[in-house]
Amino acid sequence: MSRSCANLATRLLLPALLACAATACVDEAGRAREQAAAQSAADETAAGAAAAAFDDAVAKGNWPLAKAQGDVLLARYPGTGAADRIRAGHAEAVAKAEAARATARLASLWTYTTQAVDGGSQLSAAIDARDRVDVDGSGPGPVQLIFRDHPSWGRSSYLVLKAGDFDCYGACRVRVSIDDGAPVPMAANRPDTDEAIAMFVDDERALWKKIDGAGTLAIEFPVKAGGTRTAVFEVGGLDRSRLPAWN
Repeated sequence: MSRSCANLATRLLLPALLACAATACVDEAGRAREQAAAQSAADETAAGAAAAAFDDAVAKGNWPLAKAQGDVLLARYPGTGAADRIRAGHAEAVAKAEAARATARLASLWTYTTQAVDGGSQLSAAIDARDRVDVDGSGPGPVQLIFRDHPSWGRSSYLVLKAGDFDCYGACRVRVSIDDGAPVPMAANRPDTDEAIAMFVDDERALWKKIDGAGTLAIEFPVKAGGTRTAVFEVGGLDRSRLPAWN
């Protein structure tokens, strides 16, 4: 083929080739739009299902589950209509879930026991101090607060140590603070017994009433090693119904 013929063929074919290339580009762009639309529709469907699960958890008052469902929806499908719809409700669920978790933690700090004794059942509610306390120089140890209802001995409130001792034989005064309130003196006594390292707060009814609705209770008490120590208890999770005679 002569050079002139080749040039003529090229001129004739080039528009067709360009047209095909343009068509291919258009087809590719169309396919991309179709795929994006399909993905968007799939995301909306999945987000709708997640939003329904979120709504169900909210309706049941299951705030930890509602928070988890909302977390997943907002993380995976942030641009969907379902995500926009539940966003404000999710913020509320987060706050309520955190509150529920805090309430559950406080409730778990208390231990309740029922023990068969002469004359009936002994009921008690016990809680450990938030932080361990060094009462005798041997290192930090637990301090426990107990409310007890005994069929023969009546109602009592007392602190218990695992080591060291209270400097309260006969009688003493402890200082009791509720939340950020000023300390109030209360009478106390350490029984002359080796059965337990215990010190009773004499007005157990007053102490029981003081912690109603309180967040923290701090008790400053004298120790045999010298001076005083303070134990802080997070009492907000007390189930007062467990000791019904106290209420």
